[in-house]
Amino acid sequence: MGRPSLVTVLLLLLAAVGLAAVPPNIVAEGVPPVPAALTAELSPYLNLGGASFRGWHSTRREAIVTTRIGDATHLHVMAAPMAKRIALTSGIEPVKGGQMQPGGALLLYASDVGGNENFQLYLKDTTDPKAAPVRLTDGKSRNIEACWSRDGRRIAFSTNRRNGKDSDIVIKEAQPPYAERVVHTGTSPGWGPVEWSPDGTLLLLRQSMGQEEARLWTMEVATAKKIQITPKSVRCYFTQAAFAEGGKAVYALANFESDFLCPTRIDVAATTLSKLPGGPAWDGEELVVSEDGSRLIVAFNVEGFSELRCWDLTTGKPLSAPKIKAGLISSLIFRPGSHEVGFSLNSEDSASDAWSADLDTGAVTRWTNRTTKPKKDIPSPEPTIARVASFDGVSIPALVYHPDPKKFPGKRPVLMIFHGGPEGQSRPGYRGSFHFYLNELGVALVYPNIRGSTGYGRKYLALDDGVKRGDAIKDVGAILDWVAKSDRFDARRVAAYGGSYGGFMSLACLVNYAERFRCGVDNVGIANFATFLRDTSDYRRNARRMEYGDERKPEVKAFLDRISPANHADQIRSPLLIIQGKNDPRVPVTEAEQMRDAVKAKGGTVWYVMAKDEGHGFVKKTNADYQFAATILFLRAHLLD
Repeated sequence: MGRPSLVTVLLLLLAAVGLAAVPPNIVAEGVPPVPAALTAELSPYLNLGGASFRGWHSTRREAIVTTRIGDATHLHVMAAPMAKRIALTSGIEPVKGGQMQPGGALLLYASDVGGNENFQLYLKDTTDPKAAPVRLTDGKSRNIEACWSRDGRRIAFSTNRRNGKDSDIVIKEAQPPYAERVVHTGTSPGWGPVEWSPDGTLLLLRQSMGQEEARLWTMEVATAKKIQITPKSVRCYFTQAAFAEGGKAVYALANFESDFLCPTRIDVAATTLSKLPGGPAWDGEELVVSEDGSRLIVAFNVEGFSELRCWDLTTGKPLSAPKIKAGLISSLIFRPGSHEVGFSLNSEDSASDAWSADLDTGAVTRWTNRTTKPKKDIPSPEPTIARVASFDGVSIPALVYHPDPKKFPGKRPVLMIFHGGPEGQSRPGYRGSFHFYLNELGVALVYPNIRGSTGYGRKYLALDDGVKRGDAIKDVGAILDWVAKSDRFDARRVAAYGGSYGGFMSLACLVNYAERFRCGVDNVGIANFATFLRDTSDYRRNARRMEYGDERKPEVKAFLDRISPANHADQIRSPLLIIQGKNDPRVPVTEAEQMRDAVKAKGGTVWYVMAKDEGHGFVKKTNADYQFAATILFLRAHLLD
């Protein structure tokens, strides 16, 4: 027998002393060794993933879903509900998308390397399991928003390959030699294809102008001539658009004559708008039209929960919608030639699974059933929704989970969790590994949707823009006051936790409320707005300046400097855990390094976890499991002590 490798020897030594190994792509600084006993304790909470619906087979009633293979999620096909999942893709990197060729057997999907978000497009022949996928793009640039023509012969997509910043639109043939034509050369990163018209002569395009405005255009495929179909006199945000009525109309979600995103009909020839009747006074977030153009279905965000509404487009009147259990619905896609719509459903008592609903019969079908089963019974507490008045009277919603009062009586420690975005929202749904905090540590979870969150109308969304960012930080003070008045929370033991923009909020909590937070976790968060805006990827910079302000203006930079946590590390008195992916194209690794160094220079306590093969958040299971274990160690040491 050969001599064992150094890695094998190290693993044996660690096991002998009761410690778990640090994954090979993780750099950990200041983090104590993870006891093997903790790994065993966490094990039931680390395999709670489900499946996500991605689409339909083009000619058969078969579902395309993603589930995890090893460390990464991959595409599978299911011949029937609850049938065996047959893998279509594999590899160490997760896949994105998964669209079957209309009328054919080719699978179109995307994948990046190490979380760098430079997505490459691939075609896979699903009739030949041994066939290698064909890469359609250059291997370096960012290629997104790919969509098939209705005849399955061409693919349109957006790419920044020309200069790494602006969005060009390319039409590519789906057969060798994969000839292509650039049909739009962008002068901004906000252009992308949405859908082909039924006859293939037009391409629907979307031009994003930030969160305040988006425009829709049609392009003649033959000539590349573009016509703006959204009225030039109306400044609205349009999203989730789809052709209908044989290409004569487009239906989209828009804040036309409303504070909310409502289903809206656009007359392509007249460029006029009309709202559909019967929708709730909440944001629509997904909209799809059936292949025959006769059915429209919209998922609305009603106080965080998804609610389906349907319309008959031949009459314009609402239809009764199938009854779906409470939860979050995503990835709505009609099965070709039918009125059956597939979707993912994430509910409080179950991780995401693939489902479908037939609009004609009302039948609801479950296709997967929580693909990884827990090793023990894991209680799933129901949330409550609190409303807290902020300093200026604005009502701040918060999602609240309490641990079992019988097992954990009295006032409980609080983990205050901030969503990313900032155009995001904390919503009800399966908490996955975070159930460990509730069930094993007795920690309450509070998810504030501070001003600037989506889901509550466009006015609320804009309340933190630019120099109003400080008002969002003040909202945290109102939440802390509410926590202090409760007989179920221990206001002396509160920790901040957030990812991306939520990471900035976690850092801002430690700076602005130093005496009220015991510790904080910053996951890929912004430490310094000026350096973040300078160093984020070129294709993102202008959109982020619209949200945060233009740091090139002296008065704006002065404000951003005032609220940037890295500039006020001397005010941080609580221990900090920083988590970062080396390849992050959104919030560069230099933000985490800057924050780490600033706190250390002031004598503060910092734990630092960096993954060399991750981007904006850890997606590989080995890395994510270590991150979670390190977080538990951190909170046990600094929140629960």
